[in-house]
Amino acid sequence: MKLFFKISPLIFLMFAVSSAQGVEYTQIQAKQSNVAFTYKQMGVAMDGKFKRFNSQISFDPEQPAKAKASFDIELGSIDAGSGEADDEVAGKAWFNTKVFPTASFVSGSVKSLGNNRYEVSGKLSIKGQSHEIVIPLTYAAQGKNGVFEGNFTIRRGDFSIGEGSWSKFDIVANEVVVKFRMTASAVK
Repeated sequence: MKLFFKISPLIFLMFAVSSAQGVEYTQIQAKQSNVAFTYKQMGVAMDGKFKRFNSQISFDPEQPAKAKASFDIELGSIDAGSGEADDEVAGKAWFNTKVFPTASFVSGSVKSLGNNRYEVSGKLSIKGQSHEIVIPLTYAAQGKNGVFEGNFTIRRGDFSIGEGSWSKFDIVANEVVVKFRMTASAVK
């Protein structure tokens, strides 16, 4: 009987620890997520967003180095503030969505910076141009979901976004800040 009383707390503790581990976020909740951007046109800040994107994620906060993510953004789903602007940006000089319908990001590694901050390194591809980038982000657990937020800057010239007369940066700046908030559900 004494042995049972000595072992039962250990069994309880092992069960409690094993049930608290193993949270992995795998499903992006599209309605609770967004991808937006900011740029300057003639010195004035302008905002836009993308309405449709697909993603795959695998993130365990206990093992961030094993995390993986990939995102495909439908460039034709852009909302640049007006129908005329949307049509212009979808055209050949800008995104050329008939030839390049999506932009994609595939992670290569994830580095923990502490305090729920991370750096995700990977390859961003837009208009047939690919470049390695580093994306800083934060993670927060919210109930059964994980929320990932961050922003990073790209140079549109690196991806041939804005060709011909738009390739200069006097009217539309070269720097574009991409902002995101991704909500993912967890599985145990």
